[in-house]
Amino acid sequence: MSPSKIHRNLSVDDLVKIAVEKKEGVINSTGSLSVNTGKYTGRSPDDRFIVYDDKTHNTVDWGKVNHQFPSGKFEKLLEKMKSFVNNKELYVFDGFVGADKDNRLPIRVINDHVWQSLFARNLFIRPTNEELENHNPEFTILCINNFEAVPAVDGTESNVFIIIDLTRKIVLIGGTQYAGEMKKSMFSVMNFLLPEKGVFPMHCSANIGKDNDTALFFGLSGTGKTTLSADPNRKLIGDDEHGWSDNGTFNFEGGCYAKCINLSQEAEPEIWNAIRPGAVLENVVLNNNQPDYDDNLLTENTRVAYPLDYIPGAVIPSVGGHPKVIVFLTADALGVLPPISRLTKEGAMYHFMSGYTSKLAGTERGIKEPKSVFSECFGAPFMPRPAAVYAKVLGEKITKHNTVVYLVNTGWSGGPYGVGKRIKIKYSRAMVTAAINGSLNIVKYKHDDLFNLDIPTEVPDVPSDILDPKNTWTDKDSYNLSAKKLAQMFVENFKKFQNVAPEIISAGPVYHA
Repeated sequence: MSPSKIHRNLSVDDLVKIAVEKKEGVINSTGSLSVNTGKYTGRSPDDRFIVYDDKTHNTVDWGKVNHQFPSGKFEKLLEKMKSFVNNKELYVFDGFVGADKDNRLPIRVINDHVWQSLFARNLFIRPTNEELENHNPEFTILCINNFEAVPAVDGTESNVFIIIDLTRKIVLIGGTQYAGEMKKSMFSVMNFLLPEKGVFPMHCSANIGKDNDTALFFGLSGTGKTTLSADPNRKLIGDDEHGWSDNGTFNFEGGCYAKCINLSQEAEPEIWNAIRPGAVLENVVLNNNQPDYDDNLLTENTRVAYPLDYIPGAVIPSVGGHPKVIVFLTADALGVLPPISRLTKEGAMYHFMSGYTSKLAGTERGIKEPKSVFSECFGAPFMPRPAAVYAKVLGEKITKHNTVVYLVNTGWSGGPYGVGKRIKIKYSRAMVTAAINGSLNIVKYKHDDLFNLDIPTEVPDVPSDILDPKNTWTDKDSYNLSAKKLAQMFVENFKKFQNVAPEIISAGPVYHA
């Protein structure tokens, strides 16, 4: 590559100043940098590939999520991108993925847009001056927004591409300005690398209490993961990507990439107050230079990227102990799963592999009514290896550290969506609190034979009559039909997994046609 100029590891002030000069963004009334990502305002999952070679052919779970890309085509595309950036200005960020020094990955991010370099600086872990002097990147992201692929020549699906080469240790991104592609491609890389080291990579949020007790929250969009892990009595380790090593829990990131749609100071003060100088506001409409968080003209997927230290009381470096409690969150729109239940180790592995929830309006284009989905490992788009690989490491960690796992349904009660009501957030929060503080260790449980779950008979500050979902339905026959329907969906979905131990299969719902 022969760029006209390379800007290395610029300060936040310099990055913002150049972005404004180059008309990549504007400073809005909050002092943050407002940018628009153009045509693409979210991830392009159909344009994400992993290079197929000796390292990946037997280790990656190829299919709808992980698409193969030929090694030779990657080499040619890389050379084309190198030629494209000749005589152009480039911006370089050097940092890390992973707050655990034994398991972190040194990376280099190369961008043709300065605001994207600021995004990388906010989201990845920033090195100290001493670390920067000795920085030796093991993985490189070459993210050139203005370079577009030619599908017929380059072997891509469209002019957009996100291609991960785990042998060359390079990620190529082009044709899209959606900055989240950088973050999620490195998440995928970590999710491939860490299981070989006995480290469990996780799509979850994590927090820690006054007694250094760590809790993890798994859940897809719309389940309440961000809301329930934000607890005034606990400190945030991170909100999205973590690892669980022999040292404990650690955040992969140095920042947060929070949703902004319908953001209010009252409901989410921490995010609201993090939108200040140095933060990057993506695709939020400005009215008289003021962000209008309720306006979805550009996208429902409006975002803000800011460093972790913008959150009061955030744990830095963002590491915690071995989790005592894990919460799997689901939003069941059929209204038949209990609001909280305790899982066995095998049950935890089953529900982790299943990753059930209902997709709600606003989480994806075209979703009007809730739709039942299974996203394995609560993050299928970012998991290159088969689900059983991750579940095995989870089971080992649960056994070793006596971790208790709960399934919490933040969805509907008293009937399905349209008939019943969404479970009150204050009740969900009380259940999570009881799980974390040990209150649920001393209550009685009853077994649900259909779903194979243990349901507590009482939870502090929660009406007991809502704990068994059948009690909340006036039409018991309708409940039985809906419950059997969901149990059957679980059983049918699980058939896709190969070579699963029988004790894991038998820990799931028991459905006989």
